[in-house]
Amino acid sequence: MEDKRILYVSSEVVPYLAENEVSLMSFDVPKMINDQGGQIRIFMPRYGNINERRHQLHEVIRLSGMNLVVNDMDMPLIIKVASIPKERIQVYFIDNDEYFKRKATFTDEDGTLYPDNDERAIFFAKGVVETVKKLNWVPDIIHVHGWLASLLPVYMKHYYKNEALFADTKIVTSIYGPGFEGTLDENMLGKVLFDQVPEESVSMLATPNYEAIMKAAISHSDATIIASPNVPESLIAYTEANGKPFLPYVGKDNFAAAYTNFYKNEVL
Repeated sequence: MEDKRILYVSSEVVPYLAENEVSLMSFDVPKMINDQGGQIRIFMPRYGNINERRHQLHEVIRLSGMNLVVNDMDMPLIIKVASIPKERIQVYFIDNDEYFKRKATFTDEDGTLYPDNDERAIFFAKGVVETVKKLNWVPDIIHVHGWLASLLPVYMKHYYKNEALFADTKIVTSIYGPGFEGTLDENMLGKVLFDQVPEESVSMLATPNYEAIMKAAISHSDATIIASPNVPESLIAYTEANGKPFLPYVGKDNFAAAYTNFYKNEVL
């Protein structure tokens, strides 16, 4: 994978958040490619429970300052950056006081999903793409991890379909399980349609539960990885029926060779 450019877009990454399947793989996979001589960037949201002082985050003024429209509202985009110690890996953080200042990731202290998680996902997807455009950094692959990041394939295939920068970029989505319980805002579909995404492409978002969001990501990705042993059977079946390349689940001890071969032989 030497000199290949891979953009990792994740809802959670260690060491900035607690260890779980998504956050660990969102570190381990980029590190593997970095060690092979690939060029990588990682993007994640800047949640309020990330300690900026400890992790030495700082704002990148030249990348900040634009507004992103979410459901007809202008939302300021702030970009911060940090380096993972000892790894020489840069992580970019998508920030906005309205969406990400609260001291938790997806739920409040009672475990209830934040009512604006759908808008946070839209903002994150747009923020990533707009920042990569400003960096003028052309990824060969965009690899998506975590449900909050999973609108990115949808927006890449529709909202940003005419961006010449990404003409040859392939999108891979990792599917984890079991996701979240319940649904996001019932008006999520309308907010996505506001951005001129064809309704027939995202009709599953009429009931915006975990399965629907992941089905939207799968159908808009060029390839899929089953990244967890706990992925619902319905999503595995949907992935298989999708007709695009997919990698069945591989344990953590063996993922490096499997992911590298999958990138080389099925994606690039």
